[in-house]
Amino acid sequence: MRRSRIRRLACAAALALGAALLSPAVPSAAAAADPYQVLVFSKTSGFRHDSIPAGISAIQQLGEAHDFAVTATEDATAFTSQNLAAYEAVVFLSTTGDVLNGSQQDALKGYVDGGGGFVGVHAAADTEYDWPEYEDLVGAWFRSHPAIQEARLTTEDHVHPATAHLDDTWTRTDEWYNYRSNPRADVHVLQSLDESSYSGGEMAGDHPITWCHEQQDGRSFYTGLGHTIESFADPDFRQLLLGGIQYAAGAVEADCSSTGDPDPDPGPGGDSAEAEAYTSSSGVQTAPHAAASGGATLGYIDDGDWAGYASLDTAGATTFTARVSSAGAGGTIEVRDGSATGRLLGSVDATPTGGWDTFTEVTTPLTAGTGPLFLRFTGGAGALFDVDRFTLTRVPAAEDEGSSDVHLFYYPWYGTPEGPAGSWRHWQQGGHTPPASVGADLYPKLGPYDSGDIAGAVDQHMEWVRRSGAGVIVSSWWGQGSYEDGLAAGLLDAAARHGIEVAWHIEPYTGRTAASVVDDIAYLEAKFGDHPAFYRDAAHGDRNAYYVFESLRIQDWSALDAVKDTAIVLAQTTDTGKVAHFGGLYTYDGIAGATAPGWKNAGDYAKANGLVWAPSVAPGYIDDRAVPGNTTPTLGRADGASYDRQWNNALDPASGGDPTWVSVTSFNEWHEGSSIEPAASDPPPGHGYETFEGAYGRTGAAAETAYLDRTAYWTDRFEERRG
Repeated sequence: MRRSRIRRLACAAALALGAALLSPAVPSAAAAADPYQVLVFSKTSGFRHDSIPAGISAIQQLGEAHDFAVTATEDATAFTSQNLAAYEAVVFLSTTGDVLNGSQQDALKGYVDGGGGFVGVHAAADTEYDWPEYEDLVGAWFRSHPAIQEARLTTEDHVHPATAHLDDTWTRTDEWYNYRSNPRADVHVLQSLDESSYSGGEMAGDHPITWCHEQQDGRSFYTGLGHTIESFADPDFRQLLLGGIQYAAGAVEADCSSTGDPDPDPGPGGDSAEAEAYTSSSGVQTAPHAAASGGATLGYIDDGDWAGYASLDTAGATTFTARVSSAGAGGTIEVRDGSATGRLLGSVDATPTGGWDTFTEVTTPLTAGTGPLFLRFTGGAGALFDVDRFTLTRVPAAEDEGSSDVHLFYYPWYGTPEGPAGSWRHWQQGGHTPPASVGADLYPKLGPYDSGDIAGAVDQHMEWVRRSGAGVIVSSWWGQGSYEDGLAAGLLDAAARHGIEVAWHIEPYTGRTAASVVDDIAYLEAKFGDHPAFYRDAAHGDRNAYYVFESLRIQDWSALDAVKDTAIVLAQTTDTGKVAHFGGLYTYDGIAGATAPGWKNAGDYAKANGLVWAPSVAPGYIDDRAVPGNTTPTLGRADGASYDRQWNNALDPASGGDPTWVSVTSFNEWHEGSSIEPAASDPPPGHGYETFEGAYGRTGAAAETAYLDRTAYWTDRFEERRG
């Protein structure tokens, strides 16, 4: 095992102390230090950054000033166990592509696992894609970047030597990487990007950019900064780089334990945090106190100061409890939603305790919020109080009932030779030959199934719908006597077994008119209206629901007036001039949700006129295999960022217009690539299928259900906001 740098420093200090006792001469700081070696590796097999020479020079200068020697190389043969043993840290300086062979990869892994240090700078994340263990070492792989521009960074750790010198926020110009997964669950995040401060962020608002973590007996540090030549002349960036190298080399101690899961969805119980672990603030500072948890508190609090906690969500929080001390004036802790001036969720007094090391516990009930936690402090003049550790107690979302306000578009139109259709149905779209080749860019976990397999595929679907948190499916229906109509009874039975309800998506079947839709509603009501799974909206007079796809094909919908008291019929449009006689509006479009065009206007109109507003959100839209040569726009999933963006747009009153329901495009429209139904992590090879790999940081089989679980997360947020 490699010797720890910290242990070597301790030995050097002991030797220096012994020498001091034997001799009147006092050793200098340089003499007492223990010089070490750093290897800088900058080989590229892809894009080559012109900042590499500036980076090497900057690290050499840092070494001269801070007592470490630098060897710069692009020779991968340096990666042997014997050679690496001479170095305390290895820096990958904007490496790109495949730069190490198998034995060299093994040598690097063994070196770090055995106690060595790794530092990745910028394009180090754009390296070694064929080596899965490298992703663990660096923390996350590069996915994309927008143009070089100015952005605002948030300092999440004010103690680590790489970021201790930085203010709460830091505005600078660089090339801002998006990553294939969010590393937060596995690393200690030091800095994150404020995606609202620039264009092109694709990580759903939680965007780590500098982090560190323990790698078995070794240490790893990574920063996405450093694209530009100018970066390496910036004193703040050079100090960040120095702190990262010193940590990786073991020259300084630092807490690099995991920050936690990027999904802010809490489980039962609560979330606790050290108050001094704020990510943004005004006025406050960390105050050392031996009696405090972790040896420090959030201190130096004056009237009007505040602290924000980006990784703590107020959604579902019912109680705030904090450990406080005060030898000052005392005051009040205000718990706020989303910002220091956001909605007040609750407040509690922190009265004097007789000393800064004398702690007591205070608590207050909360009104649930929707955004990040902020604490604002008020009181008299001078120091008020200190805050130690605090806890948000939460009530878990009910698991025994799905939300009747979240509706998944469902397609019972698939067939196989063994099923009711007697042949392949829909899977062969685009000229494909099932079962290995289907007309979709993703391959179902169940394979190409039959929608008539009620006890098998459909029952599994309803179990997955239940997992998603949605309580309603909107079944595609192509008219009386259609294939889908023939399967409706079995679908309703399967839905009822899992507590799911069924609404109807009336498709543009041949001969469809406004009058025929009225007749369809009467037909469905008469045939299935007494079924326990037949959806009725209690909030709107127990009326059932019908979404009309491509409603703009028909100009006069006055026939709908005959069913307005018993049915909610939704038009597919945001054009409020096209919704006369309808009971609501929806969008269906799997791409538009990324920008929400006209959503607020449609929502405001619906609210003012007593209509239902059900904007549609989608995880993505790619139909290349189903529609070969298609030139219409597509929308990539971006590992879940696209889905999150659409949900955020829907639930933000400024863009979404306060939805009545949220409709999801789709549970299983495989041709359009919009499905949240689990996709196989190991599809048939040779067909170019995509997978959900990387979605919300999940890999392999765990990624298959990523979009179901994310739907459950957003369903909870929707219900909490409405509640």
